[in-house]
Amino acid sequence: MENSNSGLGFGYYYWLQWQVLVCALIIILPTAIAVNLLRKRGGEPVKTADLWAPCWRNLHPRWLLFYRAFAFAAMSFLLYQTVASFGFFVFFFYTQWTFALVVVYFALATIVSTRGCRVQARKPLAQSGERHRFLKKDSEEIKYDTSSTSKEKVGGGFIKLESDHNPNPDEEQVGFLENLLPILYQVSVLDIIHSEGVFLSSFTLSCYAYGHCLLVSSAPIHDEVQASVSALKHLIGCMHSLNAVFLLLESALNRLSFPWFGIIYFVFWSCAYIVFQWVLHACCFTWWPYPFLDLSTTYAPLWYLALALVHIPCYGLYVLLVKAKNAALSKMFPHSFVRCN
Repeated sequence: MENSNSGLGFGYYYWLQWQVLVCALIIILPTAIAVNLLRKRGGEPVKTADLWAPCWRNLHPRWLLFYRAFAFAAMSFLLYQTVASFGFFVFFFYTQWTFALVVVYFALATIVSTRGCRVQARKPLAQSGERHRFLKKDSEEIKYDTSSTSKEKVGGGFIKLESDHNPNPDEEQVGFLENLLPILYQVSVLDIIHSEGVFLSSFTLSCYAYGHCLLVSSAPIHDEVQASVSALKHLIGCMHSLNAVFLLLESALNRLSFPWFGIIYFVFWSCAYIVFQWVLHACCFTWWPYPFLDLSTTYAPLWYLALALVHIPCYGLYVLLVKAKNAALSKMFPHSFVRCN
């Protein structure tokens, strides 16, 4: 499709097609539902120890810190090399969005783990809030007795104990970074499953049907851009694999929970990329990085609907993986493994 005389991306007639309105509704409706669910969700308590303590009792938190720092350094180096070689043009593709998100997660996780190790260094593990998780039933009874007897009757009066002022004196303060870390983790793992699924399915279709990768547009573009895309395709497989490996190891080590509302932030992230692409194409770009995002075909609403619906099985698959992890490892290592909530 040719551009208009204004020279801005596609002509205005491109955005007046009926499929554009349908695709816009497919984006707006899930976003509105996600916003409504987020407003009704309310506050969820964050257990700070779950952010930096491993799910293995005998594994010191510093090992999780070392792993997160190594993952951040390795992925940051690869992202830097990619941007240095191809410029910020690489962020035109969803793969780099996902990769950058995981880099940010590991950077934040390293900071939180550093704080956690400092907290543990100031007090033994048996004296911290982790005691209630390790001693299970007995510690829960002690905690209940302590809270129920926080006031003692002496000589007709009441003596207020220290627990009345601070019911959890060993619990460190929850800040912005501690609240942001679970959100980034939930979006990252769902994003990896989503992008890996699209990548593998597109690669399979390219092998059996088209003979070229569906993850890169086959539309005619400038020679210099085409050369960059061709070179960048060689890094896509490596970045996909590195994303998956590092997050799988992270999931096997950490104790982060995975509540149902994690899919809300995943929807926001996906919609942000779609809006990003639409804005670019409305302003300056005339080709799509992925052909299933092209709005000029009559099948565009079906593609967008499929991309929207695939969020549900992605969430369900990871929930099954978490439950399988808890069920299998708790039976295999009953005295070493700590179940994730």
